[in-house]
Amino acid sequence: MSKTIIITGGAGFIGSHVVRLFVTKYPEYKIINVDALTYAGNLENLVDIEGQPNYIFEKANILDAPTIKAIFEKYNASDVIHLAAESHVDRSILSPMDFIYTNIAGTVNLLNIAKEHWKKDMEGHRFYHVSTDEVYGTLGAEGLFTETTPYSPNSPYSASKAASDHFVRAYGETYHLPFVITNCSNNYGPNHFPEKLIPLFINNIINNKPLPVYGKGENTRDWLFVIDHARAIDVVFHHGKDKETYNVGGFNEWKNLDLVKMMCSLMDEKLGRPPGTSEQLITYVKDRPGHDLRYAIDATKINKELGWEPSVTFEEGLSKTIDWYLQNTEWLQHVTSGDYQKYYQTQYSNR
Repeated sequence: MSKTIIITGGAGFIGSHVVRLFVTKYPEYKIINVDALTYAGNLENLVDIEGQPNYIFEKANILDAPTIKAIFEKYNASDVIHLAAESHVDRSILSPMDFIYTNIAGTVNLLNIAKEHWKKDMEGHRFYHVSTDEVYGTLGAEGLFTETTPYSPNSPYSASKAASDHFVRAYGETYHLPFVITNCSNNYGPNHFPEKLIPLFINNIINNKPLPVYGKGENTRDWLFVIDHARAIDVVFHHGKDKETYNVGGFNEWKNLDLVKMMCSLMDEKLGRPPGTSEQLITYVKDRPGHDLRYAIDATKINKELGWEPSVTFEEGLSKTIDWYLQNTEWLQHVTSGDYQKYYQTQYSNR
């Protein structure tokens, strides 16, 4: 069955891996990559598939309703996979309104346009909303987030994603818009913009810069290789049930400090440096406001109902990720702009 799928945020980190998977795996589909190309959107992420006949790029902001509506009509879009979002917690603390506009108003724009475009017959369409485990808040030493965990967001970013989740569900109930939602744990892998922990620290170790660890480094996250996340999106898009939520995680918890030390060890080995060299770069900085202590996903539902599970261990995925950055230093240099350096200085100085 042929489909025409709009993938929003397809030039970003997760989005580019989803676009690549769908373009290569489903040549009968037409994939429309809609991205505003803000600081984290980078068409260099997709140079390997940009010439494929079933791939089209449209530069557009999801806040621009007339342009998004025109794209829906131009290609007669049958489905949406919505990844476009402001996604960095630290940036949301500095500028919460950007997250309200993009993550809430932008999502509602898409919902309104999809609802109108499919109103004659909702059958056979799907609005797939990609969200985060951060909407659930924080965990203590025990327990896991499940699909029925109450929402309790603690940052402007997670609050904006929680609101967008609620709007998607509301449109499903009120207007019968067919939807699915996934809430995923922290992703890592190739093409990740170096403001997030793993690519940031890889870049800093390469350049012998300090590794700024918040607080005592005890915050714990569940990490998932981005290619496995793209595989999960593929499975849920094709086989997930309408109006269902699926949590996507790696059953792979790491305290930040333990993760950083593993990265230092791998980097020293790959760079031919004496063991312990990179660990000396670890610098403890003031913790950020509202910093959630622990996230951990229970991915039993997607495993039992749809058969998905991670394909690599964390050690394997992290090693592959480091290798990619070491082999793509030109990409890394292109994205570490002057604006990024100014932001970095603002965020990680000891205030």
